[in-house]
Amino acid sequence: MSTDNDTLDDTAAPLMEHLTELRKCLIRAAIAFIVGLFACFFVAEYILNFLAEPIADILRNRGEVAQLIFTAPQEKFFVLIRISVIFGLAVSSPVIGYQLWRFVAPGLYKAEKNAFLPFIVASPVLFMLGAAFAHFIVSPLALNFFIGYADIMPTVTALITGTEFDPADNALKTRFLGSVRETLDVVLKFIMAFGICFQLPVLLTLMGKAGLVSAEGLRNVRKFAIVGILILAGIVTPPDVVTQVILFVVVYGLYEISIWLVVYVERKRNAYLREQGVSDDDLFSDDGQPGNKS
Repeated sequence: MSTDNDTLDDTAAPLMEHLTELRKCLIRAAIAFIVGLFACFFVAEYILNFLAEPIADILRNRGEVAQLIFTAPQEKFFVLIRISVIFGLAVSSPVIGYQLWRFVAPGLYKAEKNAFLPFIVASPVLFMLGAAFAHFIVSPLALNFFIGYADIMPTVTALITGTEFDPADNALKTRFLGSVRETLDVVLKFIMAFGICFQLPVLLTLMGKAGLVSAEGLRNVRKFAIVGILILAGIVTPPDVVTQVILFVVVYGLYEISIWLVVYVERKRNAYLREQGVSDDDLFSDDGQPGNKS
């Protein structure tokens, strides 16, 4: 018998084992998602009320009825389905992440497992912090600006034209009647945007561990980062200076924290190289940051 067939069988068997294990992990993840979806569907009404609470408070403070409307018979049903899918994925994400980790972990060294595990834990925590920040701070400010715009503009127009604005006259008036679907879209966009922004320390630290960025490099592009964050604040938030300043301060603070995390990663790598007897004089300076020694 030729050894070629034996070699082929030896390589095919591990491949089939990996595919079988991958299928098991995917099935478990899918089951977890389906269970989370159905569980969230039964409380989707409460989740919707929680998400709409900022705009409800604004309407109450304006002396209006705290209500949202739907303009199509199926609109609210599909809104609840969408909430069930998004929050079902969030609820089942620990199980899904564990299944993916179970599949990938056997191929990693112990040092690699210890390196990636903190980031796997930190990522969802930071996302939840960003989502909470968006829901409790950013959304009320942004929605209050958008809804209050209807009250501001008639007064501004009257000042420009030199006429006296009388709310009791017979002129055409506009009134906010919020759609369930469109209001949910705005709130979820804020939650997703800030949740992703709060991933900045995880992303930059991972890139630092991979050697793709350095603390010195991040410091050198700080002015470009400031401009980019200002542009991001202008796009994500409404033309409300207070909201834009809050977003800028938070994201820029995360950028500075990321620099210190990369410094920590570089110093650990520097210490490891020295323990291994590898000369790193040409790679690191005395403070453990990239760059040639002078």
